[in-house]
Amino acid sequence: MVTDSLDVNDDRGSMPTRRLTADDAGVAEAGALLRAGRLVAIPTETVYGLGADAGSPAAVAAIYAAKERPRFNPLIAHLPDLAGARREGAFGTDALRLAEAFWPGPLTLVVPVAAGGRVCDLARAGLPSVALRVPASPLARAVLAAAGRPVAAPSANRSGQVSPTQADHVLGDLDGRIAAVLDGGPCPVGVESTIVACLSGDPVLLRPGGVSREALEAVLGRRLATPTAPAGAAPVAPGLLASHYAPRAAVRLDATEVRPGEAVLLFGGAAPRGLDSALLALNLSPAGDLGQAAARLFAYLRRLDAAGPATIAVAPIPEAGLGEAIRDRLARAAAPR
Repeated sequence: MVTDSLDVNDDRGSMPTRRLTADDAGVAEAGALLRAGRLVAIPTETVYGLGADAGSPAAVAAIYAAKERPRFNPLIAHLPDLAGARREGAFGTDALRLAEAFWPGPLTLVVPVAAGGRVCDLARAGLPSVALRVPASPLARAVLAAAGRPVAAPSANRSGQVSPTQADHVLGDLDGRIAAVLDGGPCPVGVESTIVACLSGDPVLLRPGGVSREALEAVLGRRLATPTAPAGAAPVAPGLLASHYAPRAAVRLDATEVRPGEAVLLFGGAAPRGLDSALLALNLSPAGDLGQAAARLFAYLRRLDAAGPATIAVAPIPEAGLGEAIRDRLARAAAPR
């Protein structure tokens, strides 16, 4: 049983975090640091992930220490290809069908641990299942290949705060707490991966994300099941805490009017009443493009929060497609803390 007495290879209090360039030398250095048990922030198509050797309890414990993350929240292990993922998890028919359709891509599959799998107990939060993903980003897959092992990589920010979609966001939260960040520019998807559990019975959508419910159900040929975990149960996958992705300001959803001094997150062409009184207003997508809105979501939340409002008012956002993932993240940002 892993305990808190681990000899943690903690980067906190060390030299300032290095910014690595997105070239062969930067990839090789990132891989070497990961093999040495150090923490490296890696750009993916979704958000920047805080990478560490998923097979090393000490390296994984360093993730929890840097993020100040609850120990019961499991981590996603990233692999460069499906063959590598199948060495870590047991893929049934549904899981294999989804992996073949959406990997590389913004989909995480929770499957039973494979015999001989290397992802350690601490990364799995003691569960008999493992969360696996093959990212679409060629840069991320190059780092994973250079590391030569599964890489646990939750979002590279303090736990519960807004996820990072640029290297500067990572440094704003974790400078001096991790060894390096590989600067691959802005993340094109901008919201975390969809998480589907394929454990027993029908696949269950645990978290909406970069692959829509509609696309998943089209491949499966049936509807995804709804989670039925009892209240208070520990999460079986990352990103399921009720309060998550939260700015310092309170978040008010589906706002049709702006109150004096609020910052405003807009979507589409409609202007809420009282917009002139807003401290700052940013539009996720004036054209109403949900893909553009998802890519901008976390960066815009950070910019609005930096203006210092007590509250961020969020205009209504459709629920279809990527709108489900955007609304999920905003609902968690608005949850009681």
